[in-house]
Amino acid sequence: MYRFLLTPRWWGINVFVVLAIPFCIFMGSWQLGRFEDRVQDHETTTTQDESAGRGAARPLAELLPVDKSTVGEQTTVTGRYAEQLLVPERKLDDLDGYYVLTLLRTDTGEALPVVRGWLPGTPDPAKAPAPPTGEVTVTGALQAAESPGSNGVSGRSGWPEGQTGAISAATLLNLVPYDVYDAWVTLNEGDSGMRAVPVSAPQNTGLDLKAFQNLGYTAEWFAFVGFVIFMWFRLLRREVELARDAELGLAAPEDDREPQPTGV
Repeated sequence: MYRFLLTPRWWGINVFVVLAIPFCIFMGSWQLGRFEDRVQDHETTTTQDESAGRGAARPLAELLPVDKSTVGEQTTVTGRYAEQLLVPERKLDDLDGYYVLTLLRTDTGEALPVVRGWLPGTPDPAKAPAPPTGEVTVTGALQAAESPGSNGVSGRSGWPEGQTGAISAATLLNLVPYDVYDAWVTLNEGDSGMRAVPVSAPQNTGLDLKAFQNLGYTAEWFAFVGFVIFMWFRLLRREVELARDAELGLAAPEDDREPQPTGV
């Protein structure tokens, strides 16, 4: 009755099933792992946000390069303020405004971007407080370099002179004549009456839409495993019923069936 399993057609079906099931399980497990990684990143970011500002400030060199474990850590840097830029299209408490970004020249020759505060409205250099003169020591939360078009950062280009859309070495090196750290600091307290900019989570972390997409893909892959098994058993049952009917003479085997003449 089960001799049909040795036919080429069923060899093809069985090979497909044997390969499809482990592949779907692997892909489902991989998507589940991606979801769990994002959950872990979210928990880590939440813990860092809760502890931000509580730990002792550490020298910048100990925290570089910036990664998920050092974002939000307190750092202290000494230097002299230099060029000042405005970062437009930045919201705070759902209000439109801009960051006041000042480059802090350090003894290493590199400059650290320091966000001294936030102001409401459209960028206006006349309203941005001038930075303190002389040598200063700043303390704030370390932040990762931004990428245009992600995490609320504008992706447009061609900003007016004195403005930049993203805070990163890649963008600032085109605006200042010295090297810039690929990181930035937001002061714990806004300078000269400006509002302090809160610490932001590193990119590609947290329970965003992508995390739930990973969870949905996980369900789809495992559902496909069940679908493959269901269809295999359904085809098997159909073939067994046809073979049984043929043995009982209720239906001729498929290979013995002759085409019926059609009437005109």
